[in-house]
Amino acid sequence: MCKAKAMTELYELNKEITSKYVHATSRGHEAVQLALAMQLKTQDYLSAYYRDDSMMLGIGMEPYELMLQLLAKREDPFSGGRSYYCHPSLKRDTMPKIPHQSSATGMQAIPTTGLAMGIAYREKAGIPEYSGVDKAIVVCSLGDASVTEGEVSEAFQMAVLKKLPILYLVQDNEWDISAHAREIRSMDASDYAKGFKGLETRAIDGTDFMESYEVLAEVIDLIRTQRRPFLVHAKVPLLNHHTSGVRKEWYRNDLDEQSKRDPFPKIKRQLLAAGVENKVLDEVEKNAIELVGKDYKRALVAEDPRASDLYTHVFAPSPVTEEKGVREPKGKEATVMVDSALFAIREIMDKHKECVLYGQDVGRRLGGVFREAATLAERFGDERVFNTPIQEAFIVGSTVGMSAAGLKPIVEVQFADYIWPGLNQLFTEVARSNYLSNGKWPVSMVLRVPTGAYGSGGPYHSSSVESVVCNIKGLKIAYPSTGADLKGLMKSAYYDPNPVVIFEHKGLYWSKIKGTEEAKTIEPDENYVLPFGKARVVLASSSHHSCVTIITYGMGVYWAKSAAKAFEGRVEIIDLRTLNPIDDKAITDSVRKNSRCIVLTEETLNNSFAQALAGRIGQECFAFLDAPVHCMGSENLPAVPLNSVLEATMLPNPEKLRHLIAEVLGY
Repeated sequence: MCKAKAMTELYELNKEITSKYVHATSRGHEAVQLALAMQLKTQDYLSAYYRDDSMMLGIGMEPYELMLQLLAKREDPFSGGRSYYCHPSLKRDTMPKIPHQSSATGMQAIPTTGLAMGIAYREKAGIPEYSGVDKAIVVCSLGDASVTEGEVSEAFQMAVLKKLPILYLVQDNEWDISAHAREIRSMDASDYAKGFKGLETRAIDGTDFMESYEVLAEVIDLIRTQRRPFLVHAKVPLLNHHTSGVRKEWYRNDLDEQSKRDPFPKIKRQLLAAGVENKVLDEVEKNAIELVGKDYKRALVAEDPRASDLYTHVFAPSPVTEEKGVREPKGKEATVMVDSALFAIREIMDKHKECVLYGQDVGRRLGGVFREAATLAERFGDERVFNTPIQEAFIVGSTVGMSAAGLKPIVEVQFADYIWPGLNQLFTEVARSNYLSNGKWPVSMVLRVPTGAYGSGGPYHSSSVESVVCNIKGLKIAYPSTGADLKGLMKSAYYDPNPVVIFEHKGLYWSKIKGTEEAKTIEPDENYVLPFGKARVVLASSSHHSCVTIITYGMGVYWAKSAAKAFEGRVEIIDLRTLNPIDDKAITDSVRKNSRCIVLTEETLNNSFAQALAGRIGQECFAFLDAPVHCMGSENLPAVPLNSVLEATMLPNPEKLRHLIAEVLGY
């Protein structure tokens, strides 16, 4: 507590330097944070939020290490200078493990609950994680204002539904930033939590170390032995600024009153009453101030990140670098695309006990609305293949925790139209974890997204959303057009340590649409893998006359093949297969060869992935082009209509494409 207080005072004294990068401190919260941290074991997991620097000290970190992040230094043990002060991510054998999390308040609840879900699964599946007597627990630290977030309720719902070994520690200082509790909530966290049957609560005075320690000891023991969730609600004062950039004197009128609840003099009085001499306490405080001062001077002169450090840890290295296995085994009949994926996952789950599959309606009764998970629950059990509530944020964000627990989740958003509630987690938690943890916590997951217009699905079942997802850096993205490619990319995605999104076009699942028969392919063998970033030449140009390259993916492959029949030998079709990474060499080689290019997509065209790609092609291949690079996509309208005539009018088709090919060839 002396160290935490000394750090806060030093930061304030040197605010011209320490406030270059925004920071917050735990001043007023120290007692409950230390009471928790001192009881955590090396097998435990902790999600600490941006005001938890006392918690970091309590698990054994030194002020110097925290200051390296305060000043965004190269040796910052959490992020290498990439993230804010007390945004921890730690993977040490001697301390509780801390997966990466953002500071988007409340969002940490879903990944951390996913971590508890992963630990619970490991225990039920008999997959040991450590050799010890006490079972691991997971702690999620939250401010009370963040509990009003909808994503927190998704986490609470799953914690009680699955009876997970997690402690939610809510530190309630009654302030959001400038908004007071009376303005933003009708109940505090302990009242709110009572609405989740099975989430037992405790309310404590978080300024009293003794009380906090005793209650937390009881709760932690119950979680270790009974494997069920708890919430502890701790009332604390906020004695320092919200952050160094939002200062308390700007809007607070309760500072004098709040200072009366300071935990520091309280514990000092308790120690004096217990017989500890005042001079001993003074010596402890003096030593802490000296240590903090020395650590600050060391941190000031520590090395800053190098410019080259900017580019590290975007992705963890993938073991799949080349195509392997047998793509077309002899003696097999062609398999529809949806079954190719199903068989790939079945082979993966047969071999890897750490693989789990979950999402809406993928469980035993239905096996997915497209039957894409049919029979899997019967084969592998309801613990490995299970339904979730209608919670896209939880489905996506829980994979962060599941991955941290050493599992490999394959999850599904039922339709691309439903991905929007999950984008918050996909963007902020899933995609950034490896980069912002400086390579410690890559998120190994596969997200399946059935996509595209098919069979008059209407405005809520027909969208194409790849442009939005392609703008989330840190994701690998596949969009196969055949069953063989889907199986090979599914296998590659599973073995990739990074997060992968696979778009699967619903209209290709069963090859029922005229012209898509070749999406149905011979199923590759079990060892077949297809690396990301390798395009496929679907049709090569052979004419000596002017030719055109069509760059496309998904349903576009079949529109292009149909349209190309009118221009024998003059059309070359490149199926990208993956949108990130993309096969730049295959694209540029083809465009330079043919000197004309069309980029074809099902998405609405304006501001799309296809237009961005066309712009790059125009820039990189300008000297080889005999015509402008053209794009074709759906009409630029807000939604795909339900009526089949309107749907067909909105989408590209072979006839529209034939007119464009003729225009480009005749330029």
